[in-house]
Amino acid sequence: MGCQYNLLFLFLCGFAALSVSTETCGKDLLVGTSCIIKLTTENKEKPSEIKWFHETRNGYILRWKGGTIREISEGVSMEEDGSLKFSSVSLKDMGKYTFSAFNDAGEEIGKGEVEIKVYEKAPKPAVKIICTKNGNATLTCDIGKREDLTLSWYKEDKIIENVKNPQVSLSSTEVQENKPYSCEAHNPVSKGKSESVTVSCSNPGLSNLICIDIWVMVSILAGGGALLLLLICVLILCAYRSSRQRTKQQQDKKEFRLTELTPGHTSTNNSEQTTREQPAAPIL
Repeated sequence: MGCQYNLLFLFLCGFAALSVSTETCGKDLLVGTSCIIKLTTENKEKPSEIKWFHETRNGYILRWKGGTIREISEGVSMEEDGSLKFSSVSLKDMGKYTFSAFNDAGEEIGKGEVEIKVYEKAPKPAVKIICTKNGNATLTCDIGKREDLTLSWYKEDKIIENVKNPQVSLSSTEVQENKPYSCEAHNPVSKGKSESVTVSCSNPGLSNLICIDIWVMVSILAGGGALLLLLICVLILCAYRSSRQRTKQQQDKKEFRLTELTPGHTSTNNSEQTTREQPAAPIL
């Protein structure tokens, strides 16, 4: 019974090892891929010396002899059969790789060359609409500063153009009003597609005129409001001064009436009036 469990355990372990085994490097790779460049020899003879050379780095990236690794670069390792393994490829790993294998007598028993290309993941682009004065539209596909991508333009989800230069825009003669457009950026290992955008650039002159009229109206209203505020201030000042004058006149009248009703003030006035009425005495 225990033997059966052991066999089952070994089978599961072997299955798991196969499921996570690294694949052979293809020609086009996505950044971060783990893969192996296979080494082959004549007549399956086991080599005693292996050399891996990378043209871009201009030197050996792995050199093995007599069971010992004499030289190795970062990010690579050697399999039991002499194959070159990448833990995670990057852009610097792009280029041609050559290998040479030798037996104990120093005779070359295997050689080969493999070229790989590494690409970054394609971003999700965005469509930008540029409206001209005559009402036409030019579409651009914003992918940042990437130069390694090919663009495809879609109208109503149907491809209409492929552009290898990502800086080329969709000209106004190819764009129709009120139609949905999208673009897709892709390379051999990944792609990203934008959201659909409906083109609308009708009557840009009228739109600009309306915008200008609105600003004129705002300016007029602002000037009129300032004039109205000044007029209100003048009216308030005039009303205040008029109120003060009326108050002063009422106070003067009240004081005059009180003076007339005072007894001393009346007799004095009468005596002065009698004196003025008597004729002057003749001069002798």
